[in-house]
Amino acid sequence: MKTPTRIASLVEEGLVDSVIRQLMSGKEAMVYVVRCGEDIRCAKVYKEANKRGFRQSVNYTEGRKVRNSRRARAMEKGSRHGRETQEEAWQSAEVDALYRLAAAGVRVPQPYNFLDGVLLMELVTDASGDVAPRLNDLVLTAGQAREYHSMLITQVVLMLCAGIIHGDLSEYNVLVSGDGPVIIDLPQAVDAAGNNNACSMLLRDINNLAAYFGQFAPELLVTDYGMEIWSLYEKGDLHPGVELAGRFERSEKPADVENIMREIDAVIKEEAERQRYKQEMKEQDL
Repeated sequence: MKTPTRIASLVEEGLVDSVIRQLMSGKEAMVYVVRCGEDIRCAKVYKEANKRGFRQSVNYTEGRKVRNSRRARAMEKGSRHGRETQEEAWQSAEVDALYRLAAAGVRVPQPYNFLDGVLLMELVTDASGDVAPRLNDLVLTAGQAREYHSMLITQVVLMLCAGIIHGDLSEYNVLVSGDGPVIIDLPQAVDAAGNNNACSMLLRDINNLAAYFGQFAPELLVTDYGMEIWSLYEKGDLHPGVELAGRFERSEKPADVENIMREIDAVIKEEAERQRYKQEMKEQDL
């Protein structure tokens, strides 16, 4: 097929030899199957912000760092350059996440290059060598549902250990390769330590998985892996290979409001005393 304009620069750089066909058009990008020497890969061409169905949100971008202070100021001002910079940051977030997650052993497509808004990465295939189907295109047995759910919970743990939460994980963002599920689509990946919405994002991802797989294995609907994983993460006890029960005991004990208020009053008095002492020391220096 004719080489799309956005992929032409990769052809000029020798990163892509030819475009075989369009694979899909999603809410944020168009994906093509491309030939790179003897390898068949895929090229993800990001759509412009005004043509993309998935809008950037502070819920996702909170906590992300922009290394260049000038670029960061431009983004804050919302100028044309700032919007372009913000768009680049949104796209490169997926590239950064893919490299980090692949290094951590998470089942994601291997990234190869990123140029002019086009991400060149591994083409995930099934056992026959054909393009892997999305999870939502499959009808599963109860046994398959339990197996895939367990594999994906393991991947979520590995991701969180690497400091990343998918943020939009569902049956539409998982491919099923010849040896199991592969997680895709990460431009909205959340910084677990720097984002105040991290816990709710993680819970939503895990609830999405339970709801989907629960259609085939209903016992998964009553699991509570989300809070169990987040609790271990907060306590510093989460690690790859951690044994999970799928349950979380919530405290039913009512808060001791009177004791809490006493502690608050003590802190206020302590701070007032500290400020008074500081003022006295200043006056002595005059």
